[in-house]
Amino acid sequence: MSVDYAVTVGDAPELGGRCLLAIDTSIGTSVALGCDGWVWAVASENPRGHAEAIGTLLALVFSESGVAAGRVDGVIAGMGPGPFTGLRVGIAAAQAFATGREAPLYGLHSHEAVALGTLERGAAAGTRVVTDARRKELFVSDYASLNWAGIPELSNGPRLVAREGYEAVPGEEWPVTIDASALVRLAARRIAAGIEFAGDQALYLREPDVAKPTTQKRVSA
Repeated sequence: MSVDYAVTVGDAPELGGRCLLAIDTSIGTSVALGCDGWVWAVASENPRGHAEAIGTLLALVFSESGVAAGRVDGVIAGMGPGPFTGLRVGIAAAQAFATGREAPLYGLHSHEAVALGTLERGAAAGTRVVTDARRKELFVSDYASLNWAGIPELSNGPRLVAREGYEAVPGEEWPVTIDASALVRLAARRIAAGIEFAGDQALYLREPDVAKPTTQKRVSA
């Protein structure tokens, strides 16, 4: 599979001496590596093909940065909200990398990364983040402002709403990928401030498409 991707580089002074890797597949596929005060991010906007893209993007972020994988001392997983099939790919990749490095795994709400960018640009009345949940539904999160540590404060959600009849609000964000570099910056701020992470529970917000049968089928001769 050919992967179309975009690469960005920015400074991240909040990292201190940490080297953090972030992975998100809640919408599109995005990976970021923060180290030595800089953060490199690569992303694919393709809403499918996460399993095929994740390996390519992981290789790219290390080659673009020139940072050895062995320097990673923390891994961030975007926990959604997102559709079951895509979201679990990124979480599994983050878990595997963290296990291989014997590094801590940090879970963050994916929408928080989008809210960070909007609120840092000066949104005075807070912001709403909306992503496609498929099945004619949307994932919606509302954030009020940045707290004292520079972390978006969640005021409502994440929640699942019907697309039909949905009423938009001024200035809401509809991202096509999650900014994994923002996840790196958020994790660094939480670690420095001693603020808890989102935990290890993925935010599917509904049952997966495929479920285990509730009763055992009987086979007759």
